[in-house]
Amino acid sequence: MTQNAYTRRDDSNRTLDSTGADTDTDTDTDTDTDTDGNGSADGRGAGRMTGTVLVTSGTGKTGRRVVERLAALGVPVRSGSRTGEVPFDWQDDTGWEAALRGTEAAYVAYYPDLAVPGAAEAMAVFGRTAAACGVRRVVLLSGRGEPQAALAEEALRGAAGAVEVTVVRSAFFAQNFSEGALLDGVIGGELVFPAGTTAEPFLDLDDLADVVVAALTEDGHAGAVYELTGPRSLTFEEAAGVLGRAAGRPVRYVPVTGAAYASLLEEFGVPGPEAGFLAELFATLLDGHNAAPTDEVKRVLGREPKDFSGFASEAARDGAWHR
Repeated sequence: MTQNAYTRRDDSNRTLDSTGADTDTDTDTDTDTDTDGNGSADGRGAGRMTGTVLVTSGTGKTGRRVVERLAALGVPVRSGSRTGEVPFDWQDDTGWEAALRGTEAAYVAYYPDLAVPGAAEAMAVFGRTAAACGVRRVVLLSGRGEPQAALAEEALRGAAGAVEVTVVRSAFFAQNFSEGALLDGVIGGELVFPAGTTAEPFLDLDDLADVVVAALTEDGHAGAVYELTGPRSLTFEEAAGVLGRAAGRPVRYVPVTGAAYASLLEEFGVPGPEAGFLAELFATLLDGHNAAPTDEVKRVLGREPKDFSGFASEAARDGAWHR
C-alpha cells in the first residue's frame, strides 16, 4: 500500500488509523535516547525491566507516545524510523538486526497493516531476528477482531521462540479525529465514513501507550492478548455530536456505503486496489462484532480508560480543531 492521507494504518499525524500499526512521520526528527540510564518506576510487575527498548515506527502516533513514556521512566529507548538516527523500515528487513542488536525489548507497530498480504511473513522474519539478537520481550500492536491480523500474530509467536510476546489489540483510535485523516472532517463539520449505525468503543492512545509500556517493562504479561477499548461504545453519529460540542461547531456524520467510500478515496488519489482493500477492511471491522467494550485497560493499569468525551475535551483544549 502506498502512503497517503487516507491510509488506515499509516500512523503519521495526517492519516487514518483504526486498530493498529504505526508508521513513521517523515517530517519528524528521531531522537535515539539509548543511554546508560537505569531508571525505575512503580509498577504492578514483580520486576521492572530497564534494558534498551526498540520502538519501531517511533515517530508515529502510538510510537512517539511509547518513546516519551519509556524515556520518562529512565528506560533507554531507540526510536526507529525510515529516516531517523536508528534506521528501521518495514519494507527493508536488512536493517532490522542492527536496530535490534543490544536491545532487551521491542514495540512492534507494523506498517501498513497486519491484515495485508505479506504481514505474516514479515512478522516471522522479525521474530527470528529478535530471537537471534537475544531480545527478551516483544509487544505487538494488532487490530481488534481482524482474522488476518491474528495470523500475523501467530507467525510472530511461532518464529520468536523463547521471546516473551504480548499482543495488544486496539479498538478504533479516538485520535483519528484529532490527529488523523478525520481531523479535516471535524474542522469542516462533516465526517464521511462507512460505519453505518455500528457503535465503536473508541480507545484513547494515551491509554494504549500506557498499556504497551507496562507490558514492555513489567513482568507478568508474557503470552497475554489484551483487547483494549474505551469505557463505552458510541456510533459515529454520537461521536460527531460529542466532537461538535467540544469543538464549538456543528459536526455531522455522513454514512456512506463501502463502494462509495472506495470511490471517494480514489478521488483523493488512493489507488483503486488500496481503496477497495480499505473499504473491505472497514466493512469487516464495523459489522458490529467489535462493538462491546472490554475492561482490559483497567485490568492492566488498575484504572478506567479515558472516556471519549474526555478525549474530545482535551483535544479541544489543546487546539486540535482551531483552524
